[in-house]
Amino acid sequence: MKKVITSVLLLLIFILSLAGQEFRYLKDQSGLAAITSVNGIKTPVTLKVIYDNFSKAEGLASDWGFALIINGLHDVVLFDTGADPGIFETNFKKMNLDASSITYLVLSHEHGDHTGGIPGFVRMRTNIPVIIPASFSGKFKKDMLRSGLEPVLVNNPAQICENLYTSGEFAGPIPEQALVINTTKGLVVITGCSHPGIVEMLKKIKTDFNKNIYMVFGGFHLLQKSDKEMKEIIAGIKDLGVTKCGATHCTGDKQIRMFKDSFGDDFVEAGAGNSILIN
Repeated sequence: MKKVITSVLLLLIFILSLAGQEFRYLKDQSGLAAITSVNGIKTPVTLKVIYDNFSKAEGLASDWGFALIINGLHDVVLFDTGADPGIFETNFKKMNLDASSITYLVLSHEHGDHTGGIPGFVRMRTNIPVIIPASFSGKFKKDMLRSGLEPVLVNNPAQICENLYTSGEFAGPIPEQALVINTTKGLVVITGCSHPGIVEMLKKIKTDFNKNIYMVFGGFHLLQKSDKEMKEIIAGIKDLGVTKCGATHCTGDKQIRMFKDSFGDDFVEAGAGNSILIN
């Protein structure tokens, strides 16, 4: 009986400690002013798609969700984890990726098709920060602690490592953050689902970072958009000066074809197993 009481007391103490947990915020270490029109990555960076609605490599599974890994910066960064832990882990291993090299996990928003693969990831890697919008639920933050990840919260644009930034949290019914890579050709923006609106997100990023956007890559969540709306959205993206586009995941099959037709050779293919070189 004493053992049971002791166990219950320890559980209560643990729960209370989580309830009062204060999480640290990601603060901009260099200031966005460090970004200029001519500076950026000095060596090539590779985006490797681990999880997507489409597969581009034999033996890799496709599924509704998104995840990619960024190599070539000062730190190795995993962006999102897809929906299914088993698919994430299997694709990850078949791609011969090294989980021990990952310094940060960044999550775009609190939806299962971007966070559901976390159990598969923590079987391979723990004790690193997970960078999330501050508005993520208290339950999610506590679950991350239990999983061996340290929640680091994001409000505003901030540097993650040299030439890699979070866009800051975009408010809305589904708050979200994007990743921003600073290159000499312009900014490369990586999105999860773009729930706040892809054009609106790009406009704010271009203003906040005071630099042109060279490429945007990821999910745009445009499945329900008509052809007329799509033409306006594509025009809006091009009006911002975006050169290359890689629409995938939740963008919608027909909508992706429209991006392909519009951007031509500057359309960037995604799909699980594909690698995108940025230089």
